Amino acid sequence: MTATIEPTVHEDQVVDHPAAADEPVGHRGRGVVGHVVLAVLSLACLFPIYWLYATSLRAPEDVYSLSVLPWPLSLDNYADAFAKTDMVRMLVNTTVVAVLTALGQLLTGLLAAYAFAAWRFRFQKLLYLMFVGTWLVPFQVTMLPNYVLLSQLSLLNTLAGVIVPTLCSALGVLLLRQHLMGFPKELLEAARMDGRSSWGILWTVVVPTLRPVLAALGILLVITAWNEYFWPAMVLQRSNGMVQLGLRSFMGTEGNDWGPLMAAAGLTCLPIFLLYLVLQRHIVNAFVRSGLK
Repeated sequence: MTATIEPTVHEDQVVDHPAAADEPVGHRGRGVVGHVVLAVLSLACLFPIYWLYATSLRAPEDVYSLSVLPWPLSLDNYADAFAKTDMVRMLVNTTVVAVLTALGQLLTGLLAAYAFAAWRFRFQKLLYLMFVGTWLVPFQVTMLPNYVLLSQLSLLNTLAGVIVPTLCSALGVLLLRQHLMGFPKELLEAARMDGRSSWGILWTVVVPTLRPVLAALGILLVITAWNEYFWPAMVLQRSNGMVQLGLRSFMGTEGNDWGPLMAAAGLTCLPIFLLYLVLQRHIVNAFVRSGLK
């Protein structure tokens, strides 16, 4: 008789199962599918921007071509855009308006949010709700009173007339207050015990920790001011002092001049792209900190 020896399995030994081996593969498969979906969505979002620059780089006679690759490349549309409009002056004016508007909204929003978050006073919640409630007021309601006031102040047809009525933003107050509500109160109390004033605490303790948030909010406010059309058109009237108003010079009743229009629109987008590249790290940090709260 031959004896058979049965293998023994100890408790500290790990037994491989097909299901356990297949599970990581399934996770990897779902990850690949998710990345593919995100890549497709990204291409769908980027394609209009690519087509904008591709059309601007075509020869004038090939503007209506459906070819994906613009060839041969031509800068005639950009030369035509500079010849028909003062692109440099419009870009400078738009940059000044967007930057000053964003800085004004950041400053007023930071001061108001700091007051609502760090201090306690009577009717605080009521005042905050009233302040945020102004965000719900349509622009058409305040448009005519602001226009009449600018006319009385002789600020029509000036960049100051575009900037001054937009120096305060309820959106900035709302977002900054939410971040300041999570700010450690112990740091504020320690700074007060060190003898620092409220103004000093704001700029030496609070603002350095809010740089990512301020950068993210700043680029949002700059983009909003950069894309604004109706209010500058109303204040500047028939002047083409800003790029949003200058683009309409390529549109007419007989048709649109698509080549120079795409070239001018492409030049208009470049400052926003550069701003995002400069502040990209701060914007990502702002989203990460928001998710960790």
